[in-house]
Amino acid sequence: MCLMRRPRMKAPEYFGSAIYHCVSRVVDRQYVLQEGEREEFVRLMRLYERLYGLEVITFCVMSNHFHILVRVPSRPAVMPDDGALVALVRETQGEGAANTLAGWLGRWREMGNHVAAEAERERWFRQMWDVSQFMKVLKQRFSQWFNGTRPARRRGTLWEDRFRSVLVEDGQALQAMAAYIDLNPVRAGLVDDPKDYRWCGYGEACAERSLARSGLLRAAQASDRTRDGAFDTLAWYREQLFGRGFERHDPTGAVVRRGFTEQEIDAVRRNRGRLPRHEFLRLRVRYFTDGAILGTKAFVESVFQARRAWFTPGRKTAARPLRGLDRSDPLRSARALRVRPLG
Repeated sequence: MCLMRRPRMKAPEYFGSAIYHCVSRVVDRQYVLQEGEREEFVRLMRLYERLYGLEVITFCVMSNHFHILVRVPSRPAVMPDDGALVALVRETQGEGAANTLAGWLGRWREMGNHVAAEAERERWFRQMWDVSQFMKVLKQRFSQWFNGTRPARRRGTLWEDRFRSVLVEDGQALQAMAAYIDLNPVRAGLVDDPKDYRWCGYGEACAERSLARSGLLRAAQASDRTRDGAFDTLAWYREQLFGRGFERHDPTGAVVRRGFTEQEIDAVRRNRGRLPRHEFLRLRVRYFTDGAILGTKAFVESVFQARRAWFTPGRKTAARPLRGLDRSDPLRSARALRVRPLG
């Protein structure tokens, strides 16, 4: 029997904008994304982020997979005019693509064939403001570059499957997800401090990359601290990372989950101010990749009602507590997952 693949969980249209955590892995989970590959992936990610009108809040490129936390605005009511569209294409696709577009638009406008001109504009616009199109093109373009750089001109797929995504609520859920992503290199034992990992949002922000800083500011906007005129985004986010990234030991004292020691966390608290609360420290990582929806009970239930056909007919409610968290914690998921490491 052939099983049909379920459609991707996307935000209802009335949301206006939506935030997704996207994950994709290399086929057979091979460790092939080295420094040069990670640099090229980030370059392409930023290019298509700009072209498609999205906002990468944070990201992490590891040696065999990547994470991207991205905000997708709704399609604007007033579309860019011909000049703005050509300028965007020139900035992201180069002079050749921009000159070709400008040439066709100019000819059709001169001929009064505005239908053809609008059709050409729509060919570009329908790719924008869409998480699926962004991920599809990003993965395809990187695969083409990767295969072309192999000595034997590698062919075939690079990625294990279609990307996985979780719809994330703004606020506490967004902050928890961002910290989870930027803690990946620490959990993997690649660095002791996430600021030292060049291929994650926090590392880029610490290196004075303005796009990375603006993404973290988006994650910080739900914090009460932003009401302070002297708010420091990186200081706040560092507290988040260290507060959520504690090291875990078994009864014998052996490290079972890499992270920060109590002394390191205390040092951040002394140097940066108040240590944030620890509600999310025991989060199980599968909720960030397989939970389908992550947010407060009201958020999960609102998406459930708007996307009722996505769930089984017998499902009455959607919001489920996260295993390992106190049941009073406000975070909920659309799936009650069994505990299993991300791997």
